[in-house]
Amino acid sequence: MGRYALKIEYNGAPFHGWQRQKEHVSVQGAIEDALRKLEPDVPTIVAAGRTDAGVHGTGQVAHVDLQRPWKPFRLSEALNFHLKPNPVSILEAAEVGDDFSARFSAMERQYLFRLVSRRAPLCHDAGFVWQIMHPLDLDAMREGAAHLIGLHDFTTFRSVICQANSPVKTIDEIRIEPVEIPYGTEYRFHVRARSFLHNQVRSIVGTLAQVGAGRWMPDDVKDALEARTRSACGTVSPPQGLYLAHVVYPEDPFTNGAHERH
Repeated sequence: MGRYALKIEYNGAPFHGWQRQKEHVSVQGAIEDALRKLEPDVPTIVAAGRTDAGVHGTGQVAHVDLQRPWKPFRLSEALNFHLKPNPVSILEAAEVGDDFSARFSAMERQYLFRLVSRRAPLCHDAGFVWQIMHPLDLDAMREGAAHLIGLHDFTTFRSVICQANSPVKTIDEIRIEPVEIPYGTEYRFHVRARSFLHNQVRSIVGTLAQVGAGRWMPDDVKDALEARTRSACGTVSPPQGLYLAHVVYPEDPFTNGAHERH
């Protein structure tokens, strides 16, 4: 038996989240169904993060144990064939040691949230960003975000159904990058942490958008954080703008020959 890491990209729109469900389609379910076309007794795959319904992935990582040996490139090609027509792609596969866990070995998870400020409807990015009609104050959002960096009790910024044992988390970075687009601006929120609470990133972005719109002052973010109650949170942004972009490990499993084509 060998263990393989998979780097995964997916459009979250048609799925009810990452986690396999009996009555709904999921990203995990689609991948496990494809794996069972290769081996009938494939165990459950383990992912770095369980994204919600509608959330996308550009750098999700999962691991799976397989009975027969596979060349990484052949494994990714076979899975991509059987994943059709699902909007899921195995970007890379790599053989890893038995001690590697896509979830527990992860040192950092990086999320990207795309927010577009534009009055004209979007054609090409519809369903992949959160669009608002009004302008945003970038400096004010950055000032508000600064209050959230570091170790804090993030009760205000987590869902009431969050199952984490503790609301205390450390956010290492919130970087807001403006990108000019035709007739508007896209704001890209890059958020880095070892782990996240349920709805934490969407709650943070939605609250900072309130600051950018002038409905909140930057210091109101600090007050909301210190309130430690969900009712103090601002707007929760919709899922379609959120992407699990990258997962960091002590050693990158995809740098040791995963591109070999033989």
